[in-house]
Amino acid sequence: MTLTGEAADLLRRLTGTHGPLMFHQSGGCCDGSSPMCFPAGEFLTSEADIHLGDLRVDGLEAPIPFWMSVSQYAYWKHTHLTVDVVAGRGSGFSVEAPEGVRFLIRSRLLTDDELEAFGIERPVVAVLPPS
Repeated sequence: MTLTGEAADLLRRLTGTHGPLMFHQSGGCCDGSSPMCFPAGEFLTSEADIHLGDLRVDGLEAPIPFWMSVSQYAYWKHTHLTVDVVAGRGSGFSVEAPEGVRFLIRSRLLTDDELEAFGIERPVVAVLPPS
């Protein structure tokens, strides 16, 4: 998991305002489709969530933990995720909302080497016959 320079800049500003942060990505529709950023500990995780890792941002002492619902992880476990930021209002519950931007996940399929390193089997892809 990585983040863009724009996302890192925003996280530095938001940390200055809100203190240490955390992310949660659910599998829901609408706002649940975007990663939500909260002050650390404000969103309570449970056994229904998986800790994907920590985002390390230059200039911030504390890493930013990134959590995802287990059901969403089942869909995305074959992908490399990048946290980005785009113009447009996101959820009113995510701390970037007043900034007029929203966090966004960009993804790409893991390479064969990455899949092997993580011990993940390549997903089965249906191939449709030509019409």
